Amino acid sequence: MKIGLIADSLRLDFEDSIKAANKLGVTGVQKYMTFGDFTAEDLTPSRIKEVKDIMSSNGLIFSAICGDFNVDLDDEDVVENSMRVLDKAKELDCHIVTTHIGHIYETDDARMEKIRTNAQKLAVYADSIGSVFAAETGTEKAVVLKSFLDSLGAKGLRVNYDPANLVMVAGDDPVAGVYTLRDYIVHTHAKDGIKTGNTSWEELPLGTGGVDFDKYIAALNDIGYDGYLTIEREVGDDPAADISMAVDFLKGKLNKLNIKLG
Repeated sequence: MKIGLIADSLRLDFEDSIKAANKLGVTGVQKYMTFGDFTAEDLTPSRIKEVKDIMSSNGLIFSAICGDFNVDLDDEDVVENSMRVLDKAKELDCHIVTTHIGHIYETDDARMEKIRTNAQKLAVYADSIGSVFAAETGTEKAVVLKSFLDSLGAKGLRVNYDPANLVMVAGDDPVAGVYTLRDYIVHTHAKDGIKTGNTSWEELPLGTGGVDFDKYIAALNDIGYDGYLTIEREVGDDPAADISMAVDFLKGKLNKLNIKLG
């Protein structure tokens, strides 16, 4: 497996975040492409060349691009916007775009039909360009998300597996969820936390929340996952220090489980 981080978690400009990521010892970064000066519209050919030069000079690749526009997939505008992100990510040599697609329900209604229709459009388009659109886990239990993905009949919509979201929001078992979604997982977030109430939760440093990382990483290894464990730190006063500890934590877990670090 490989260790990465979300560049935006460092709260630095792009070039400085990439230099910092290099120093932290990761090999990949995930980057938002929905705000600031790193939107699809801002990524002109000259800017793309500049970004790729910065990445290569620091020995990094994009583990994924985040195309989360903070709207559910029942919004028609998000389809066109997401396709633009897929195209630009491809130009950056990245074939995985992650997002939240909205709360998925087991019962069908007009909203779910819109989400399913738009998800199919994105899945077909992503597949046509050799990419995948990865829905992040968290708002529903893994079995519900799997049922939805199975219903699409398209290969281009996969899963960005966030174990902490399953614990904090869905109240689900992140280890069992790996086996449920094994055919769909293409990228993961390394994050931890606890559920504090019906609608409340707290993100915590790795190893101090409700995710059993020994069993979780072992489960990923068991299903043959060899992609990125991408550190996400959304809170805290010193994200670089928290991420540094997370890198060491993950390296220790991989070593303990005799899993090769890629």
